[in-house]
Amino acid sequence: MSKHNFDDQAIKRHLELKGKIEVSLKAEVVTEADLSIYYTPGVGAVSRELAKNPKRASELTIKSDMVAVISDGSAVLGLGNVGPEAAMPVMEGKAMLIKKFAGVNAFPICLGTQDSDEIVMTIKNIAPGFAGINLEDIAAPKCFEIEKRLHQELDIPVIHDDQHATAICVLAGLINALKVVGKNKADCRVVIIGSGAAGNGTAKLLHKWGIGDITMVDSKGIVSSLRTGLDVHKQALLKITNKLGLSGDLQNAIKGSDIVLGLSRANLLSTDDIKTMNKDAVVFAMANPTPEITPSEAIAGGAKVVATGRSDYPNQINNVLVFPGMFKGAIETSTNFVSDEIKLRAAKSLAAVVEAPTQDYIIPTVFNKAVVDAIAAAFKA
Repeated sequence: MSKHNFDDQAIKRHLELKGKIEVSLKAEVVTEADLSIYYTPGVGAVSRELAKNPKRASELTIKSDMVAVISDGSAVLGLGNVGPEAAMPVMEGKAMLIKKFAGVNAFPICLGTQDSDEIVMTIKNIAPGFAGINLEDIAAPKCFEIEKRLHQELDIPVIHDDQHATAICVLAGLINALKVVGKNKADCRVVIIGSGAAGNGTAKLLHKWGIGDITMVDSKGIVSSLRTGLDVHKQALLKITNKLGLSGDLQNAIKGSDIVLGLSRANLLSTDDIKTMNKDAVVFAMANPTPEITPSEAIAGGAKVVATGRSDYPNQINNVLVFPGMFKGAIETSTNFVSDEIKLRAAKSLAAVVEAPTQDYIIPTVFNKAVVDAIAAAFKA
C-alpha cells in the first residue's frame, strides 16, 4: 500500500467494525434496585417531571449533550450526490470525532429524502431529543434555506458546518500562510473554486476579515455580472466579489492571483495554472478525498505554501479542526446562531495555536489538545 492510498485499508477496517460508533452505558444495571431506578417504576417519576417541565430534558436525559449529525447524501465529500447509504460512513466519522475530541455525544442520521420541506419537518420532529443539529453534506442552494428555516423554528444550535466550520479553518490557515509569505490581506486576490456551501461561507468570512478581492469560480467559469441564470446566492456573492469584473474560465481567474482555495472536486488544477499566479502563491486544494492538485504539483508550479483537506499531507485544512469545538462551545453557552463575530474569533484563536508558522505548519493538527478549547472559547467571549 502506498503512503497516500488508504482505500483498501479503509474498506477492510470498516468491514471489521461494521460501524465506528456504538451506544455505551453511563451506569451499570446489575441489581433489581438498579432496574427500578433506571427503568420502571422509578423512571416514571422522571417522565412526570418532564411532562410538567419539558425544558428539564437537558438536565435529566441524553439531550444534555447529544448532537444529531444529519445528511441527505446530496453532496458527500467531493463525490457528489451519492445518497444516504454512502453518506453514512462520513456521518459516523463526524459523530466519532465530535465524541473523541470534544467529549460531546453525537449520532449519525441519514435521510431517505432530498426534499427540503421533508428534511426540515423530519429534523423538527426529532429535535426534542437533541442538544444540537449538525447539518452536513447537503447540496447548495437548498442547504442555505434548510439551515435558515431551522434557525427560525428551533431553539437549539443548528450548524451547517460545510459552510461555517470550513470557513473558519480556511481563514485560520490563511492568517498563518500570509505570515509565511509576507503578504498583506488587503493586497491579496483570492480565487475560490466552488461556489457551493463551503465556497459561499468562505467567501463571506474572508470578505468580513478584509481580504483584498475574491473571485468565485463554479463549473461554468467565473461568477460575474455578465453571466445569466445565476441563483440568488451567487447574485448575492457578486456584491462582495469580483471587483475587477473578470469573466471567462478558471485559468483566467487564476492568472495574477495570490491565493487559490479549492473547494470543489479532484484534479481541476495543473502545475502550469499555478505558474500564472503571483510570486509566493498560496494554494489550498481541499477537495476530498482527492485534491484539485497534489502538493508536489503545486510546489512545482511555484506555490510557497500548500495545504489540502487530507490528513496524510502537511497542513490539513479540514473542518474536523472546528466542528467538535464548535458544538462544545455552542452547547455550553446555549448559542443557537454562529455569528460572523464568533467565526472570526474562532479563526484567529485557531491560528494562534500555531506560535511560529512555517511552510509546512500553518495549522495545528486536530490531535493538538488546544484546538477544541480554542474554538469553544470563541463562543464565550
